[in-house]
Amino acid sequence: MSDLQALIFDVDGTLADTEANGHRVAFNKAFAEAGLNWHWSVELYGDLLAVTGGKERIFYYIQNYQPQFIAPGGLDEFIVALHRAKNGHYADMVAAGEIPLRPGVKRLLLEAQQAGLRLAIATTTSLENVEALLEHSLDPDAVSWFEIIAAGDVVTAKKPAPDIYHYTLAALNLPAANCLAVEDSMNGLRSALAAGLKTVVTVSDYARNERFSGATLVVDQLGEPGQAMTILAGDANGAAMIDVETLRWVLNDEESPIAERA
Repeated sequence: MSDLQALIFDVDGTLADTEANGHRVAFNKAFAEAGLNWHWSVELYGDLLAVTGGKERIFYYIQNYQPQFIAPGGLDEFIVALHRAKNGHYADMVAAGEIPLRPGVKRLLLEAQQAGLRLAIATTTSLENVEALLEHSLDPDAVSWFEIIAAGDVVTAKKPAPDIYHYTLAALNLPAANCLAVEDSMNGLRSALAAGLKTVVTVSDYARNERFSGATLVVDQLGEPGQAMTILAGDANGAAMIDVETLRWVLNDEESPIAERA
């Protein structure tokens, strides 16, 4: 039997539905501010999410949708500055309370703390974006709740590569067998699985049609008292919401991982 010692959370789509009404809007504000006539629609942004990392996403968009664009002062510098401006707009939106946490997130984090579990974050989003979301949407001191925040460019190869999870496990000095990952997308799931982590998927809006092969449990949300989660695939041992007891059971469930989401 494995002893659950740590939970490792993704951020965008997992802690909060940040993409369509958060990052996407912030990107568009940065484009307009820079005098660009680019606009990422909800549908286009969904396609661009296949590319992990904000700077990488801008580069991919230029290469594939704006191939004639010539960046003033060099492409790399231009992308870095544009991404920095986007992060500023995103932080303003978070500070204004425009991006609430998903159901069950705060409850589970508090329960995990009280149970003595270690908390970590493994994400491709930037550190400043993570800190802004935690401070304004969770608690002013929430950054200190997490022992490790592995974010942004701390590793070169981003999800679905396992590097960010390898980095986090090494920083925690724990084997994958004593940890669970919480993700929202197939890219995140692939990353966690490649690092040997059992993974609970709480499906985000943009990932609802993905098939989460290899996940241990797939739910629509983490659940709250009076707001039960819906199990999309896997087994939660009869639980109506994801709590520490359920996660301990999930870690030691001997059933095979989900072959295909129903």
